[in-house]
Amino acid sequence: MRAIDLLACPASWLYGAVVVARNFLFDRGMIASRRFASPVVVCVGNVAVGGTGKTPHVEAVVAALKGEFRVACLSRGYGRSASGGREVGEGCSAREVGDEPRQLKNRFPDVAVMVDGNRTRGIERLIAAERPPRVVVMDDGFQHRRVTPRVSVLLVDHGRPPSTDHLLPRGRLREPFAPALRRANAVIVTKCPPSLPDGEREEIRRQLRLPAGQLLLFSTMSHGTPAPLDGTSSCRLSGGSNVLCVTGIARPGPFVRHLQGVAGGVAHLAFPDHHRFSGRDVRRVVEAFRALPEGDNYLFTTEKDATRLPLALLPGDILARAFQVPVEVRFLTPPSPLFDMIAGYARGD
Repeated sequence: MRAIDLLACPASWLYGAVVVARNFLFDRGMIASRRFASPVVVCVGNVAVGGTGKTPHVEAVVAALKGEFRVACLSRGYGRSASGGREVGEGCSAREVGDEPRQLKNRFPDVAVMVDGNRTRGIERLIAAERPPRVVVMDDGFQHRRVTPRVSVLLVDHGRPPSTDHLLPRGRLREPFAPALRRANAVIVTKCPPSLPDGEREEIRRQLRLPAGQLLLFSTMSHGTPAPLDGTSSCRLSGGSNVLCVTGIARPGPFVRHLQGVAGGVAHLAFPDHHRFSGRDVRRVVEAFRALPEGDNYLFTTEKDATRLPLALLPGDILARAFQVPVEVRFLTPPSPLFDMIAGYARGD
């Protein structure tokens, strides 16, 4: 065992004891948890810190349901400057409401997006709206147990199976996996290779030891068409292009590799997850862009990072060459059993 693990183990054991005790109190009803009769609350979350693709999967659930039901999203609004609860309006910045809620509102302008660290209060505010939702999709609420969802969707990263991970701070797990698994109605193994053999799927099912009746789905991530940050420019990316990749996400590796597959040269400027870009950061971006070899150069960032970049500070010639790349979920197994389950509860079947 490494020295750093020896130092982290006692803290990890103490953290685990607190988490297990807390979950025991919720499981026995000694700490109250509220289940809403209406709306139907759907929780999309995980047991690991960062990088499992929660927001794209929330978007997939919203997209599947909003044609039939009035849907709303609820998020803690991680990284925002304000506290309390508020609905995300068209003019709200990522600094005010958080980058993921801002991204959700950009994707679905007609869907109410609420940010509130107190999820019970957030749902109550959505219910009190003039047009209350029939379904509330709660982003990253798996550990927020004061609300009992009607449907819980647990995301598991294909590249980081919980069975080989450890509790914080030694590892990345927020809580022990096996008891958390029992609270889920469906498990989605995310970020799978686009072609996942049947044999590997069965091996994953065996390792997870799913309770009877629990849905197991597999998904992969695909990168969409680049969108101009100035709203007008066009991108003609080719093997002769040079790209500056700017990220502030938990796991930028797949995004960088995607760009390396479509551009001649890629320079990566990495910032921490949910990083608030300052004027100094923008100057670093400008310097890195100017340092690219002469030629057909572009600046690429993720859809989430684009909500936090202060575009007004970018020189016009760079802004005209700057693009965001959306991430889409593609299911490798039909997601209809999950969406039909949620729809059935929403209809009252």
